[in-house]
This record gives sequence, structure tokens and C-alpha cells, in this order.
Amino acid sequence: MNTQSVLIHRKMVMLLAAVSLLSACQDSDMPLSVAPSYQTVNAQELHIDDNYQFNQEFSGSIRSGNTTGVGFELAGKINALTVDSGDSVKQGQRLAKLDTRLLLAEKNELTASISQNQADLDLAQTTLNRSLGLQQQGYVSEQQLDEQRGQLNSLKAASNRLNAALLANQLKIEKSDLLAPFDGVISKRTHNLGEVVSLGSPVYTLIEDNNIQAYIGVPVDIANQLSTGQSVDVRVRNQHYQGKIAGISAELNPVTRTVELRVTLPPSADVINGELSYLSYQQTIASQGYWVPLSALTDGVRGLWNIYVLSPVANPADGELYQVERRDVEIIYTVKDKAFINGAINSNEQYVSQGLHKLVAGQLVTQQAQLATR
Repeated sequence: MNTQSVLIHRKMVMLLAAVSLLSACQDSDMPLSVAPSYQTVNAQELHIDDNYQFNQEFSGSIRSGNTTGVGFELAGKINALTVDSGDSVKQGQRLAKLDTRLLLAEKNELTASISQNQADLDLAQTTLNRSLGLQQQGYVSEQQLDEQRGQLNSLKAASNRLNAALLANQLKIEKSDLLAPFDGVISKRTHNLGEVVSLGSPVYTLIEDNNIQAYIGVPVDIANQLSTGQSVDVRVRNQHYQGKIAGISAELNPVTRTVELRVTLPPSADVINGELSYLSYQQTIASQGYWVPLSALTDGVRGLWNIYVLSPVANPADGELYQVERRDVEIIYTVKDKAFINGAINSNEQYVSQGLHKLVAGQLVTQQAQLATR
């Protein structure tokens, strides 16, 4: 075989190898038949309701039935303070005392005057009796008897005046002791020992025990639906108490435009004077709609919200399939993690309850579960 024949033979071998290699590459690029995969969603069924419970809270404050600034009925210098802020006191307990030395001196003076008046009375009565005896013998005139009777009556009037002054002095001494008007707790002391206080100036602020009340303002239409003695739910901090309406104001507050309720709380309520309180009131609102979890809603346009409804696909080739449809809805009321809605939806339709971020309108999905929810 000559050189030219050898070269031709080698070219043919290389050509056949290249064709075989190309054929192998084409075979490896052939697509494989793969079954389609669909997103699985959690679904629930819509159920229509004719009304919903509308819960409202109205705020107010805790105040004791009696919160009193306790002070002396007299002016004077404070001689003793027996209690202080935070102390519990009983009705009639002495809280403070004024200096009574001037009053005691006045009492001694009045006592002496009464004794002198009594001596004058005894003398005037004896003189009159003697004169009456002498009149029968003709030694005393009627003029003298009238004068003696007048003197005796004047001394009796002076005796009454002195006794009244002594009684007033005794009352002043008694009122120099500041007594607790009811059982309670001292919340504040406003004067110190040795201070001269004016008439009526409060020395303590006393908060009554076992008479806890909440004062809460509500709108007029709510107040018209309530009555005295009705039980209501009152929340203070995280504690709920069953209170009773003790009174409903007959006047509208010009600032808040509300009617004030006075609600009595149980004596065991753990509250502090001045704390915020909240009254819960539930109304039944007549309106048709559907309860759904908030996780089933997504933002829409023009102030509306969207919900994804599952529409069955007719004659699916890959089992039971549903097409995702976006529907516009309006939120009527929300409470915790639920919303009461209405819109382009119907009762008994299936909707996607969660995982909306994984879906788009028109997508084919399979349903994981069908749970009825209200």
C-alpha cells in the first residue's frame, strides 16, 4: 500500500470516529420524560354568619369610694403626728393632735367663772327668800323684790352662758384630736410636726378600705343599654374582675362626650387608687360575613384585601387539581388572629388558609386538607 492510500485510510477512520462521537453526544442530550409537580396548600371551607360579636373597651380610673383630705376643724400648732404615709388606720383612731394649752387655760378660766356665778346665784336666791319673808311683815317693798328677782334671773342667764362657753371649749379640746372618719390607708401626709395649720387645711389624704370603684366613661348609646346593678367585666392591668354598676351619671362630660359609670369592684381586687381600668362591652352586630384567619388575607388595591379561593379543575390528568383564584374582600372586624370579611366569595368555597406568599393567581395546586372553621 502506497503512502497516499495510507493517508486516505487514516482520514476515513478519523471521520468514522467523529461521526460515532457526535452520535453519542446527541443521544446524551435527549430530554427525559418527568411527571409535573404541584404545590400543596392548606385549605378551609367558608361558612357564612349573619352577625358577629363586637368587643369594645372603654378606659377609666380606679378611685376609692372615699378619698378624703383629713384636717382639723380648728387652726393651731400640730403637737403630735401618730401615723404617716402608707399606714392603715381604723375609724376613730387618732391621727394627729393640736397644742391645747390655750384651750385648757380657757377651760380653767370658765370653770372659775362658773363657780363664782354659782356663789352669786346662791346669795341672790337666799336674799330673795329672806326678802319674801320680810315682805309679809311689811319691811320690804315690791320694788326691792323686783330688783332681786331681776338680779337672780340675770345670774341664771350668765350661768347658762358660761356653761355653753365651757361646752364649746370642751368641743374645741376634743376636736384638737384628728380622728380617722373611716377605715383606710394614709396615702399622703402634707404637714409636719410643729407647723401651724389653718382652719380646714388637710393634714393627711385618707383612702377608704373595701370600697373600690372604677369610674369609666362610655358613649351615650352604650350607657342607654346599661342599668344600675348590672354585672360588667372590668380589667385592671392583666387582671379581670366582675364588677357591678353602682351608678350611671345623668350628665354628659363636655370634654370626652361620654357618660360616666361608677362600677363597684370586689373587696379582694388588687388595685391601687388612680390606676387605669378598662370596661369590656360586647355587642351583637347584624352583618353577613365569613370568619377567616388573618393568615388567609393579603394586600389588595383601593383599600381592599384579597383571599385565594380554590376552583376545581375539570377532568385533571394528574389527579385532583385546583386553580388559585384571587378574590377581593373587605375586612369588617378583626379580633386577635381572625377577621370577619365579606366580598366576592360564597359559602362552602375552599380558600387557602396560609402560605399565600408561595402562590400566584392562576397557579395549579393540590389540596392538603379540608377543615371547616367558623
